[in-house]
Amino acid sequence: MTELRVHDVSISLDGYGAGPRQSMDEPLGEGAEQLHEWMFAADAPEVDRRFRNRGTEGFDATIMERGPPSPHRSRRAPEGGLGGRRPSHDVVVLCHHLPDPVPMAGGTTFHFVTAGIAAALERARAVAGGRAIRLGSGVATVQEYLRAGLVDELHLVVVPVLLHRGERLFEDLDAALEGWSCVEFAPSRAVTHVRLRRA
Repeated sequence: MTELRVHDVSISLDGYGAGPRQSMDEPLGEGAEQLHEWMFAADAPEVDRRFRNRGTEGFDATIMERGPPSPHRSRRAPEGGLGGRRPSHDVVVLCHHLPDPVPMAGGTTFHFVTAGIAAALERARAVAGGRAIRLGSGVATVQEYLRAGLVDELHLVVVPVLLHRGERLFEDLDAALEGWSCVEFAPSRAVTHVRLRRA
């Protein structure tokens, strides 16, 4: 079965993956931009570069979510949840309205699914050709997939900051957290990488 992996999920020391008061100007919430600075550092240490590259290699599909419709939201193909990088494989987008697939230069096609997380995973498996699928989404969508028992691997990036409020990644997951074990623990000078796998 094709694996579903979550990569580069940055959380604060107090467990928040997004800050409070998310908006069009601050889509990650107030203060949450600092959770992702490690990913864009020009002088990143080797361990950070290795995990950054691991989050883009070996995948033949990505699942991400598109936020609710808004008069301010662009109608162009979404790229949130991808660290600003457009992959060379197909992307399945969880959304509220069903536009036609959007082919892009470089071989990427954005497919839109409105029937929920299981339907998005089924569509991603259809285009992945047997290789791994990346879940590149926000806290709420990652939680949905974790609760459904559909995630095989989770790469957390623990950033030494405190956000105090916002969206906690592990909030109300209960039994969904059973059966996971740490298979890699790799600190750098800026963050700590923790790779977990489900039994």
